[in-house]
This record gives sequence, structure tokens and C-alpha cells, in this order.
Amino acid sequence: MTETSGRIVGIFLSPRHGLAMKLHREAAARADHGLDGDAHARPGSPRQVLLLEAETLGEFGLAPGALKENIVTEGIRVAGLRAGTRLRAGEALLEVTMDCAPCGFVDSVQPGLREKIRGRRGTLARVVADGTIRVGDPIGLVAG
Repeated sequence: MTETSGRIVGIFLSPRHGLAMKLHREAAARADHGLDGDAHARPGSPRQVLLLEAETLGEFGLAPGALKENIVTEGIRVAGLRAGTRLRAGEALLEVTMDCAPCGFVDSVQPGLREKIRGRRGTLARVVADGTIRVGDPIGLVAG
């Protein structure tokens, strides 16, 4: 795999804020909404989907879903992608809005992690086009 393409190795949704993330085999992404069944899905929000690299989770000894990410990727670097960058995730089209800055929650998962993971906490995106996203699906940069 190259740095511009990879695959989806985990999909996590939380039915309500404050609840643990639950692993799913697939999720329906809806344009300008987010992932169906996830508490963070909200029309107009720049924080509809949080992507995080499996490699980062592994480096810090974290279980997938521990940092409340929605999509865990492998083989593609999503950290640091510029706002406006588009990604094809399964059938859905996502657009990067910003990096996710580490908050106090991160230190509750692992003391001192907030500072160590700065710049690699995850990448936030909005859904541009509907589609189903499944574990095992490819994810890659869209030229253009």
C-alpha cells in the first residue's frame, strides 16, 4: 500500500455522547450529516467523522476505538491532511476539515498522552457524498 491509499480496519459509533464506542462491520455515511447512529453526526458540522491511523494506536498501545475515533485506517497517512482534501472511504466521499486537537479526554485514556500524540490525534472530516463504509474497504485520496 502507498501513503495515498489504504484500507479501513475498524468502524466505531457511539449512540450517545459519553458512551463507549461500539465496533461495527459497516456504517451508512450521509452527506452533510455523518455516520448514521453516531452521536457526533450533525448537519453542517465540520466534525462529522473522526479518522485515526491504526499505526498510531499501535505505537501508543491503544485499542481501536479508545480515542473515540469513527474510522480506523491502515496503510494511509491521514494525520496532517490539508482541509479540503477528499478521501474515498468505501462508497462514501469525505472531505477533511481539520486535525483533531488532543483534549483532556486523551489524558484520561493514558496519562501524558495528550502531549505525546499532538499532531497525530486524528483527522476530522465531513461527509460529502452518501455511501456505505465497511471494514476492509479501501480508503484513498481523491485526485483533483
